[in-house]
Amino acid sequence: MRRRWMEYSLLFIGLIALDWFVWVQASAVMSQAYESWSFEQGLRGRSSSLGGYLESQWNRLLGRGDSSIPEPPAPSSAPGERGVIGRVEIPRLQMSVMIREGLDSATLRSAVGHVPSTALPGRPGNVALAAHRDTYFLPLEHIQRGDHVRIQTRQGSYEYVVEATQIVTPRDVWVLKASDQPTLTLVTCFPFHYIGSAPKRFIVRAAQIGTPRISSPAPSGS
Repeated sequence: MRRRWMEYSLLFIGLIALDWFVWVQASAVMSQAYESWSFEQGLRGRSSSLGGYLESQWNRLLGRGDSSIPEPPAPSSAPGERGVIGRVEIPRLQMSVMIREGLDSATLRSAVGHVPSTALPGRPGNVALAAHRDTYFLPLEHIQRGDHVRIQTRQGSYEYVVEATQIVTPRDVWVLKASDQPTLTLVTCFPFHYIGSAPKRFIVRAAQIGTPRISSPAPSGS
């Protein structure tokens, strides 16, 4: 009887853990979808709302175009305001993830986090981004020298090319040091498929290339 009770207890705990995992993953997917849509609205000079997002998704399911009436442009915001900074993309790895300010657990569950002490995209210095190795930065396992990385913000689009990758310890905070040239540093835990708290860090270093493309919101009604 006692053994059966323990089996039921373990099964119950396992179901709760599975439900929690599914909820966390679903919440992250929904958050990314909404923030990506909201970001695109900002680039088009439109304000965004949850109601507008739901309407757009409904229209998409019905095979309709974007029939919503363009709203007045949202006020231009500086990078990092309201938490959302932009989107990081690595085309070869088919990776596209929204970036939010901060490294707290809630932020890293729903987005890539910008390290607050480092430069913002479009400004001189070292832009550092971090994310979990088993979610948003899992594609970095296959990144290669020469890969292109794009960071798109409401102020402009910035292109980088990967120069090197390396494995360091958590004490090697020098990877976040400011630089004279505009650079990008991606940080995640390593090894990628380690069970438990991974002991090392995987670093991607990239240099900015080309001329940044500065964004200007489309006029209302366009």
